[in-house]
Amino acid sequence: MPIVPRPWSSDDGDFDDYDSFVPEHLPDPGPFLDGHAVLTGRDHAAVHRLTRERFEERTVYDVTFGYNLARLNLDTRHPDAGYRYAVDADDPTTLRAEFTPTTEFCPQSDTLTTASFRAWNAADVGPPHEFDRVRVRIAPMHDASDRINGRLADLEAASGDGTVPEADREGTLAGADDTDGATTPF
Repeated sequence: MPIVPRPWSSDDGDFDDYDSFVPEHLPDPGPFLDGHAVLTGRDHAAVHRLTRERFEERTVYDVTFGYNLARLNLDTRHPDAGYRYAVDADDPTTLRAEFTPTTEFCPQSDTLTTASFRAWNAADVGPPHEFDRVRVRIAPMHDASDRINGRLADLEAASGDGTVPEADREGTLAGADDTDGATTPF
């Protein structure tokens, strides 16, 4: 059930199935995945089904479209947006996830990638997965990718033991550098 009205809603004919892998409806893997084992076919679909479940549990929703962010990968109207995944070449217990938003100025990108990191790495959410850690970055096409990726790296560093650090009352991570004044809402 959507948590906000869906002004750009469509019917199910605009979406691929969660069990399918349709490369022409997905963003190309970006630099965060270069040199790593990019998931395709059944492997991509399996990770993406898990993503849907974990995002549903933590309500990682794209408020523009009014659906679970994982569904963006299946939305044929946005073939260059969504998540791509790779197994880390140096540590096969680490999954890399790179998010490509629908536009280079998507105002939700910081919130969506932070919420994604928390959903994937939280021990109390959804079904377990085979990875000790999921690293998240935003594609460099986003105008604030350097800032957002810096904050994601800080979040990752603060979770050195694999646990997700809690935000303080102001929404920032304890010990995280917050020089730009932005807060982390999740």
